[in-house]
Formats: sequence, C-alpha cells, structure tokens
Amino acid sequence: MSFLLTQKQASQKSYFDYLKIAGALSNLFSENEIPYLYYRIAEKVFCRAFGAEDLSRSDVSADAKKEGIGIGLKTFLANNHKTFQKIAEFNNDRSLYQTLSTEKKIKKIAELRNLRIEFTENNHNLKKSLYHCVLREKGKFLIFEEPMDYVDITNIKNVKEKKGSIIFNDGKNDYAFNKSKSTLFKRFITKPSIYEIDVQILKDPIRDLQKLFAEGKLVFEEGVKIQGTVYLPLYGKDQTVFEKSGLNQWNAGGRERHPNEVYIPVPALIHKNFPGFFPDRDTPFSLKLPNEKIMKSKICQEGGKALMSYSNKELGQWILRDILKLKEGEILTYSKLQALGIDTVRIDKINSIEFEINFSKLGRYEVFQTKMLNG
Repeated sequence: MSFLLTQKQASQKSYFDYLKIAGALSNLFSENEIPYLYYRIAEKVFCRAFGAEDLSRSDVSADAKKEGIGIGLKTFLANNHKTFQKIAEFNNDRSLYQTLSTEKKIKKIAELRNLRIEFTENNHNLKKSLYHCVLREKGKFLIFEEPMDYVDITNIKNVKEKKGSIIFNDGKNDYAFNKSKSTLFKRFITKPSIYEIDVQILKDPIRDLQKLFAEGKLVFEEGVKIQGTVYLPLYGKDQTVFEKSGLNQWNAGGRERHPNEVYIPVPALIHKNFPGFFPDRDTPFSLKLPNEKIMKSKICQEGGKALMSYSNKELGQWILRDILKLKEGEILTYSKLQALGIDTVRIDKINSIEFEINFSKLGRYEVFQTKMLNG
C-alpha cells in the first residue's frame, strides 16, 4: 500500500523539491553530514505538496489526511533500517494499566492503541491509515511507507519484561513499551525504500538567505489567521460525565428527550476570560467538524453554559454514535473518554460566525483553565 506513488507526478516533484530545500538548510540546526529535517517541517511540506489536510493540531494518531487516508508522518535516522520509533503515549492512562500484571498490561496498552487508531478513523472519516517516513542518512532522504496496523491482540506473544521496558510481538510487528515514559514504540523495517532523494547541504545558509532577503526575493505573506482558541471539557466537576447533563443530557428528566440530545459544557470561566468569543445566546453559527461537515450550532441555556447543535440532536449523533460508538441509552463515562485519550475539545474561531472543533488530549482543559486562572 503506497500513498506517494498514487499521487500526481507534479505533486511528487513539488514534495521532493521541498524536501531538498529543507535539507539544504540543515546547517541552520546542525553541522552533521546527515541532512536535518524537523518533524513539523516534514508535516508542512507534505501537506503543501499533496494538498493534504493538516491534522497535527488534533491530538490524533494521524498527522495528515488525503483522499480518505490517514497518514502518520515520521522522520528519523535510517541507521540499520530496523529501529524502534515512538508511535503512541499513554501517560494520562496510567490508572488503567499500572496495577495489572505484565501480560494484562500489554494487552491493555494494545487495546488503547487500537482504540486511538479507530477513534481517528471514525473522527476524520478515514478508510485506512499508513505511515509515511522520511529516513535520513548521509547526503540523502529515503521515503518509506507501510500500513498503520492495529495491534493483533489475540496473537500477542514473546512478552518479555526488561529493566525499563516490555517488549512483545503480534506476528506482524515488534513493539516495546517504555514503562517510565508510558510510551509505545514499534520497530520499523525500512527496506526497501520507495524513493531516494539526494540532498546538498548549504555551507552557510544564513548568508544565502540574507542575500535573497537583500535582493527582495523573499516574499512574506500573511496566512489565514485564527481569531482565537478556547478549550471546553467534555465532562463536569471532578472529571465526571454527569448522568443527566452534558453529553448525557438525553437522560435528563422533566420531558421526553431524543436519545441524541446533548451539549458540550461551556464553563463560566470561558465567558469571563473570553467575552465575545462566541456569538450571543441562541445566535446561529457554523461549526466545522473534523470530518469537514458543517454543523449549525448555538450557545444556549442560562449563562450560556451549553454549546449545542441547532437541530438539538445532530451533535449527539456525531459524538455519541459516529465517534464514541455508544448505543442509544448507553451512559457515557469518563473512563470511556480516558480509554480514547481525549476529554476536551478545542474550538478555533475563524470569524464571528465560523468556528472549527477538534478533539484534544486528556488534561488539556485543566492546563487551559490554569492559564486562565493565573492570568
């Protein structure tokens, strides 16, 4: 399975040219003969060349999306072409596995990893996922791709605990779990590569850039600016998803409710610290979902404490059914969110009536809340 080789020749050429440019500037960061490629730059040039959607701010298992394919972008030294590379972190999930035996711990980690991939594919409407790797060695970049496999939990074997890690295999891949950092690594067997790019490193890139600047050949352009960002919790006080409010609003009493009737809590701190961020209560605005659909939404309830879809059930259909895969009548719990590695949403304001929503990792609202409280 290859993404690169299915793309237009012109897009491939642009991508290779961008990588050559990035590699040529290596001496800005290092004096090594091996070209340097910062992972954020790798993400940017990939998305620019192929017109892919950048998912790097979304805290999901893919960094980019194109044509229904999720792409995990990685760059690392080629070395012996069989190195372990980080693929997931579970530091915020320690309570789910830290007291388990070694065998059960690895099965739980594998389960969490699979849930993250499934969540990403559901959230962004992906048909499949793969890794696109840029390997670095002396004078060149090598391109390698392979499927982003789910861990075959039923076939886990050769589980061995070492001083700082647990290694195991599932019949397809070798994995290593770093216990102190709660990080899962996978061995990438990166031969054969599918493309090789020669890279010439500029001896003095600052001098060359200065020359272009002096000649007026560097053009500075302003991109689309986000007017602001806030984070909203998917839970209530004490990290509890209350049984009769928020994402379980459908379960509240008082009147008959649709099983998809939910809202996302908007804490009073948000309105206090970001006055005017959202439109006035009951004023419609568009909310772009990660799957690129637009959901007509509003702020409602007393004190503007709720973000809801205008239809009163579209939000619940998206979050409860399409993403979390809950059955009608099934209560959402914090442990469900924890297993997926998300408990927050990020809201980006494009203008007064256009917003975007993305899921964010565990604990992100608490970090945001602390910043608000500390000014």
